[in-house]
Amino acid sequence: MKLRILLSFILLNLIASSCGGDTLPKPKALLSLEYPKAQYAATKSPCSYTFQKNMLGSVQFQDNCNATIEYPRLNGTLFLTYRSVADNINTLLQDAQKLTYEHTRKADNILEEKYINKQQGVYGMFYDVSGNAASQSQFYVTDSTKHFITGSIYFNAKPNYDSIFPAAAYLKNDIRHLMETIKWSN
Repeated sequence: MKLRILLSFILLNLIASSCGGDTLPKPKALLSLEYPKAQYAATKSPCSYTFQKNMLGSVQFQDNCNATIEYPRLNGTLFLTYRSVADNINTLLQDAQKLTYEHTRKADNILEEKYINKQQGVYGMFYDVSGNAASQSQFYVTDSTKHFITGSIYFNAKPNYDSIFPAAAYLKNDIRHLMETIKWSN
């Protein structure tokens, strides 16, 4: 009987000591997609501006100076809208900001980054939108007297920030590069 109690005690000790440590949840994982290093080429519009775009995208200009840059590999499109400035700069600025802040219902955060290039006469704002918003990046640039361009990236998928994050991050860099290389022509 003593042997049986002793064996039971040893067995219980082994069972209790084998269950060590706290249970930890698995870390969150992000989709690991890799895209080629961006290669840019000058793109001349039939209108009053030029810019550099990533070679992954194909640009289509419309008669009204608007453009779309399709990124088939990333399943997204950058929409560029051109407007002439004629004593309406305040309205254009308000419209661009309103378009961005319509995403606040779905966005977790919207970060603003000012852009100023005095040498080229290009001034604007880049909006980095995080969360399940329809557009992850938006911007506007202007010379304040003649030209005004807005841009928005949209993906051909239901907005799910975790799923589109790698493509959105890649295209944010492209959009910044496009903004930094816009030049106005008279």
